[in-house]
Amino acid sequence: MNTNRHTPQRRRRTLAPPATSTVLARMLALAAMLAVANLAVAGNGSEGLPGDWLNRFDSARGVAIGGARVALADEPLSALVNPAAAAWLERGAVQVNTTRLFADASVSSFGIALPATGRPSLAFNALSLSSGGFDRTGAESDLSLGTFDEGNMALGLAVAQPLGDRLAAGAQVKLVRQSLDEFNASGLGFDLGVIARAPGGLQVGVSAVNLGGPTLAMRMRDETYLRELRGGAALPVNGGNGLLAVDIVQRDGADTQFHVGGRFRLQALELGVGYDIDNFAAGFSYHLPNGLQLDYAMSDHELGLVHRIGLTWRFGGFSAEAKASPAVFSPTGGEPLTRFSLKAHTRADALAWHLDITNNSGVVVRTFAGQGQPPADIVWDGKDSVGRPLPDGDYTYRLRVDERGGTTLQARQGTVEIASGGLLGTIGVAR
Repeated sequence: MNTNRHTPQRRRRTLAPPATSTVLARMLALAAMLAVANLAVAGNGSEGLPGDWLNRFDSARGVAIGGARVALADEPLSALVNPAAAAWLERGAVQVNTTRLFADASVSSFGIALPATGRPSLAFNALSLSSGGFDRTGAESDLSLGTFDEGNMALGLAVAQPLGDRLAAGAQVKLVRQSLDEFNASGLGFDLGVIARAPGGLQVGVSAVNLGGPTLAMRMRDETYLRELRGGAALPVNGGNGLLAVDIVQRDGADTQFHVGGRFRLQALELGVGYDIDNFAAGFSYHLPNGLQLDYAMSDHELGLVHRIGLTWRFGGFSAEAKASPAVFSPTGGEPLTRFSLKAHTRADALAWHLDITNNSGVVVRTFAGQGQPPADIVWDGKDSVGRPLPDGDYTYRLRVDERGGTTLQARQGTVEIASGGLLGTIGVAR
């Protein structure tokens, strides 16, 4: 936490917000290796530097993967680390996060993202840190003279634009305000960032944060938020159901920091684990109907565990949808077919689409595919790719649409059931 250290008691009470299958095994192994390799980073004294409360703040979803998100564009708060993220957000989003720290300190955030095509995309974030109960002491005595509060606020507006199919750039202006007891100050700062997409889904991001400030003119001296250079990469794995990400951060006056983590999705549940500078973290996201998403993360800290909660609502934007009707059908009964209704709203031109149907073992039993946009609907008769009837049971389906430039849109996974013995129809009996 950035503080103005004007009393001996204040120095002792200075706090800093904590940092915030096979795929999971790889994530854990990578996190463990970085933890061992960077033991010297823990306790490097970087906490408490000007702007640390803002530089190290993260959403619950970001903390769950160790804060490795400079190459990701998946929530409004992504723009706080890399303004270019606003250019490739797939859907509009409203997001709130809250974190309870120590000694009555807490951090809350509100963000909104408005992706667009043909014009710049926007992301706005507002963050607030509040704390209280700090002892006021005399210059030469530890005698308590009461308490005082500290508060920090930051407003960020990011503007981003794709520069071709595989590169996007963005800039952000930040207004920061700090209040300490009866003193307060404000300042402006700027951030720049780019995100590039390579073949295979790999994304690489680079950002420069706190360029030319903000500088706060406090009572004893000016405090300038430290410049931060961040680079990283994110790689989708397991057909897009998993993700591995790593960031390297260099801040003025501090040692190199590492963030690493990953997530794995199991239908509506997304699990994450990560290593954030000197702390381990884990969390989950649960995707609710109507675009709602609940996030939770827990991170380790020398003062105890820190819990974060977030809620995101996604709307409009660029997305793919698939829905089966009826959801239960009988190839030998009264409902012999099911019809998949398909929709896709892409940012760039659609190159190809795939609708994969898998059994309970995760084996793809039928694939429908084509070029360009998906058709309005597809009919399935319950047979596999070579025309053999499939056994009764639940089957999952997911639509994927590949865009020009390497972007992929995936619909939410759905379930359809074959019930040959349950939908045979009825025979009327004349009386």
